[in-house]
Amino acid sequence: MKIKLQFLLLLFCSFLSFGQNYPLSSGAKISILTCGSGEELHSIFGHTAIRIQDNKQSLDAVYNFGMFDFDTPNFYLKFVKGDLEYHVAKGSFEVFLYSYRMENRSVYEQELNLSPSQKQELYDSLEKMLYSEERFYIYKFIDKNCTTMVVDQIHNQIKEPILTKIDNTTESYRHVLNPFMDNLFYQKLGINIMFGYRTDQPAEQLFLPIELLKSLELAKINDEKIALKTEVLFEKNDSIQTKSWWNSIYTFILFLVLILISNQNKVYLSFLTILGLLGIFLSTVGFFSLHREISQNYNVLLFNPFLIGLVISFVKKNVVWFNRFFYFILFCFAAYLLFILNKAHLFLMLPILILVVLIFFRLRIRILKK
Repeated sequence: MKIKLQFLLLLFCSFLSFGQNYPLSSGAKISILTCGSGEELHSIFGHTAIRIQDNKQSLDAVYNFGMFDFDTPNFYLKFVKGDLEYHVAKGSFEVFLYSYRMENRSVYEQELNLSPSQKQELYDSLEKMLYSEERFYIYKFIDKNCTTMVVDQIHNQIKEPILTKIDNTTESYRHVLNPFMDNLFYQKLGINIMFGYRTDQPAEQLFLPIELLKSLELAKINDEKIALKTEVLFEKNDSIQTKSWWNSIYTFILFLVLILISNQNKVYLSFLTILGLLGIFLSTVGFFSLHREISQNYNVLLFNPFLIGLVISFVKKNVVWFNRFFYFILFCFAAYLLFILNKAHLFLMLPILILVVLIFFRLRIRILKK
């Protein structure tokens, strides 16, 4: 009985500890951690986190936004729809740094120049978030991600929106994002196919980790910098960076050339069917997805759903309907080419467009001979 009472007392005290944070000491430090690009799709654009260090309290923790659970029911459907819940999590700084070193990803630290009361308020806010429904949020690629969430936390303390993008704000989001994927061709191709008109707008929003790092280096309040000197905690080793021979434009061009030189109707029709099915997906996903980045996707002019009709008319040897689909889709291609002439993904889409046009004319010659 005595042991049970002691256990209940300890349990009660533990609950109290969740509801009341320890006061930070005068030597406590709060800093922003910026992590470089990784090789996985979810890590291409880097990461931002908050570190709170207080040696007197034996505290050295990292608060991460952008965490998610793969075991969430209907995970992929929710991810595509845009209503997947992300959350904030707390972990050891030592483990955090070790994991990024193992992934060969650079880590930079910028200590924030906050008053003791601001530090305490930020610490209390993060701890409160961890143990309440506030820890969950709906992720948005540009508008609400790990970087924008950290920016919001900083602005809540300094009461002024001083952190803004300082780089060129006239370039589109596509122009800003594509260099991160230079060594990941198929990821770049897939993302540019999925992205719609929103990502062709000027990239005025501060939403990338490296952009926040640069902004913190220059931002001032009352003539004082908001962040101290940037410290390099780990610099990636470029010599061990892996490059995949197949994940390149060369294998992609080879694939397209093999389709063209196959000179077989079955291959041509299968390829056009795949493009048409992709077009149907691009046409419909924007209606139910909450991701603004994939709505108004004009790539559907290239990955055209009417390609399915052209394939069916060719198989049924219906010359009249084949010609109708042929000329309509060619008009869509011409409009698409004019539209993307000044876009960042022109040379990604151009090989596909050229191949499809060549296949079109070969099929038309063959159906007219029948």
